[in-house]
Amino acid sequence: MSGDGGPATWPEETIPILRVSDAAVSLAWYARLGFAEEWTHRFTPTSPAFVSVRRGPEGAGVRLFLSEHTGDAAPNGLVYIRVADVRPVAAEFGIEVRDEGGARLDIGLVDPDGNRLRVGSPTGRTEPGYTSPERE
Repeated sequence: MSGDGGPATWPEETIPILRVSDAAVSLAWYARLGFAEEWTHRFTPTSPAFVSVRRGPEGAGVRLFLSEHTGDAAPNGLVYIRVADVRPVAAEFGIEVRDEGGARLDIGLVDPDGNRLRVGSPTGRTEPGYTSPERE
């Protein structure tokens, strides 16, 4: 409930769900990417885990759900994550940043369960071929 007696509200956001086989292993891997565990839910102590992880500040960061439940998400998902600077992430994983001369720098990662993550940050350059309503 909200403070005025009305229903509680959440900020609108999209939260991808990624299938994982071992939440503890996944939590350690996602911590290297700058994510922190928000909460874990299990119906019973031996039930599969459903975990919320967040990177960045509340309301402005990135949240992912990691699920051990087999029906929640297809294996080998793909998520694109925008960050302010991809270089520290690339350094943590020991990989090179791709700079193809466009508007962003990118890296590609694969988590312990085969989920693919593309992580990118802006270069400040413009890239031909993109349009947006704000620029027209």
